[in-house]
Amino acid sequence: MRVLMIGDVVGSGGRKAVTSLLRDLRAEMNIDFVTLQGENLAAGIGLTVETVTEMLEAGADVITTGNHVWDKREFIDHLDDPFLPVLRPLNYPTDNPGRGASDDSGPIAVISLIGRVWVGEFDSPFAVIDDLLAGGFGQGKPIVVDFHAEATSEKAALAWHLDGRVAAVVGTHTHVPTADCKVLPDGTGFVTDLGMVGAVDSILGVEVEGSLARFLSGRRQRMQPVRSGLINFNSVLIDIDDSTGLTTSVERVDRQVEV
Repeated sequence: MRVLMIGDVVGSGGRKAVTSLLRDLRAEMNIDFVTLQGENLAAGIGLTVETVTEMLEAGADVITTGNHVWDKREFIDHLDDPFLPVLRPLNYPTDNPGRGASDDSGPIAVISLIGRVWVGEFDSPFAVIDDLLAGGFGQGKPIVVDFHAEATSEKAALAWHLDGRVAAVVGTHTHVPTADCKVLPDGTGFVTDLGMVGAVDSILGVEVEGSLARFLSGRRQRMQPVRSGLINFNSVLIDIDDSTGLTTSVERVDRQVEV
């Protein structure tokens, strides 16, 4: 089984890059399943039905999210739509709309989690995923985890905690790809951060001027994602042994495309 996990897709420029590249990548690399970090799909913040549908039509199978999942209020009710495979972080309080894990969207089970270090006050991702796995989630399928977290140590700690129990743990949120792809001793693949699908000439996918002004003035500034130009497409390809449900290799798949 080959799973491609795509980093944070930023605004229309990122969506165009996914549409341009993903179908060909699936065919070229014999990819069976694709996850996509989608919390920045709509104008760089939040999601809409239209942007989610665009990514599903481009070839994504499941869309994970993070702290921006609630930012487009009109989308919140759609988190309960069984036909939209969008996950909000599992360790938000359970009375929130949506679900944080899916094992009914194809051959791979997917879990979305959010970190607590420098991100926010949430339930422990360690305890929540332990409870989920103890309840039999994903039995018979490889399980991959998108851990949307700031601290590299927290991401690594979760991967080691889950080693041998899930196929892969990948970090998202920083928009910066890391060079530490590896398979842990008991068969869990790991990378600290997938990176992003966003503009090369940008600050984390948004226009330089707006981001820079925030640092210079100390005031919140409106920041717009870069819509065109040279786009980085950051992702990781995970090879999974069908007989064990664990990982045999992890490698970066990074491309650039003009949109």
